[in-house]
Amino acid sequence: MSTLTTSSPITRRRPRRTRRIATNSLQVIGAFFLVIVFLLPVYWMVTTALKSTTDTFAVPPVIVFQPTFEHFGAVFDEGAVLKSLRNSLIIASLATGLSVLLGTPAAYVLARFEFRGKADLWFWIISNRFISPIVVALPFFLIARDLRILDTHIALILVYLTFGVPLVVWLCVDQFRAIPKEIDEAALVDGANLWQTFVRMNLPLAAPGIIVSAILVFIASWNELMFALVLTRAEARTAPVEAANFMTGFGIRWGPMMATGTLIVLPVLIFAALVSRNLVRGLTMGAIK
Repeated sequence: MSTLTTSSPITRRRPRRTRRIATNSLQVIGAFFLVIVFLLPVYWMVTTALKSTTDTFAVPPVIVFQPTFEHFGAVFDEGAVLKSLRNSLIIASLATGLSVLLGTPAAYVLARFEFRGKADLWFWIISNRFISPIVVALPFFLIARDLRILDTHIALILVYLTFGVPLVVWLCVDQFRAIPKEIDEAALVDGANLWQTFVRMNLPLAAPGIIVSAILVFIASWNELMFALVLTRAEARTAPVEAANFMTGFGIRWGPMMATGTLIVLPVLIFAALVSRNLVRGLTMGAIK
């Protein structure tokens, strides 16, 4: 006579709990590895900026060292980096403001209205994100040369609008789609025109997405190198180009280059840390209705 045995609920839960613990452990290890991979270049840049020239080229690398600000002092004494940072701030701010000013009405129209050629227009806007910058660098240079706007702020601002406006439209369309159309209908019934409905009703509700798009456009414009390298010389040179100029045919000035890179990256890192919560909230709005 055979005896039937049944496993208890506690016994059945153990494999599931073990698998869950193993999965969570792997996720933590993977996240830690990704953090190390992404932060190691930033750490190396900052430490190189704070090392003396002797410590920079020491073999094996020096981990514990006496910080020095001589490279930052050299950067500030030369003056070109401060001018380039000012140029970057002007160009990125104006490009961001114009991208939001032009992109949000376009996103509202694409989200609210049906018209002939809407699908083609939407595809054209999104397809601008597919183009590699190196492909259009020469045409932009020739256009800027013919218009006599080389080495000016306006040249970079116009170029940055070509990717800033599509980014704003892409992110804000879903924000406006998530707003019920009944709000627009109620505003129109109360006597508001289309522009008032857009400005007074839709813009405040879509503000998180608009802010996120502005943040991303500003960061992209602040860090852009390709077009700034092609379209500027001395007067409108941006900070990334100025950092690249420390690479010469006679050698690379690693200390000043890393100090300049730290001055470029540090404000963006602090800014991203402060707005990270709003950034995630704005990116996820409209995904769940």
